[in-house]
Parts: sequence; structure tokens; C-alpha cells
Amino acid sequence: MAVKIRLKRMGAKKSPFYRVVVADSRSPRDGRFIEEIGTYNPLTNPVEFKVDEESALKWMLDGAKPSDTVRNLFSKAGLMEKLHNAKNEK
Repeated sequence: MAVKIRLKRMGAKKSPFYRVVVADSRSPRDGRFIEEIGTYNPLTNPVEFKVDEESALKWMLDGAKPSDTVRNLFSKAGLMEKLHNAKNEK
């Protein structure tokens, strides 16, 4: 089973809101997920991105792969750097 960290689309038509979820890669975009770890609202100015860093790092250290968009959001939040530091400490 491949686990991914990706966005689940919520919100009304033309006003997207996303939840950052950990899900099996085989499940549909808005379908079943394992855990919700954050939110992302691209419509606010500045963009609002909240994530539980501790659980995100735990999942990535256990082998979960973030999608391209989530990886970009994590990089801007400084989470990818923390992941590399945590991997180097092992």
C-alpha cells in the first residue's frame, strides 16, 4: 500500500478550499483518507496554510510521499527542511 499526503477539495463551485490528508494512493481524490493533518485556503490574501507539523513529519518519516502541490506548500512552510534534518539525525 502506497501512502500519499495530498489535497482533498472542499468548498463550493469556484471557491475551493482544501484539506491536507494522508490517504492510500488508490483511493479517489475526495474519497477515503487515513488522517486529516491540515487545511489550505488559496483564496485568502495572503494564502492560509495550516498543518500539524508533528504528524506530517511522522507520516513522511514512515514513507508517505507528498503530492507535488503539497510538497511545494511544505517547502514554503519549512517542513521539507525539518524532514531532511530529522532524516540526517537517524
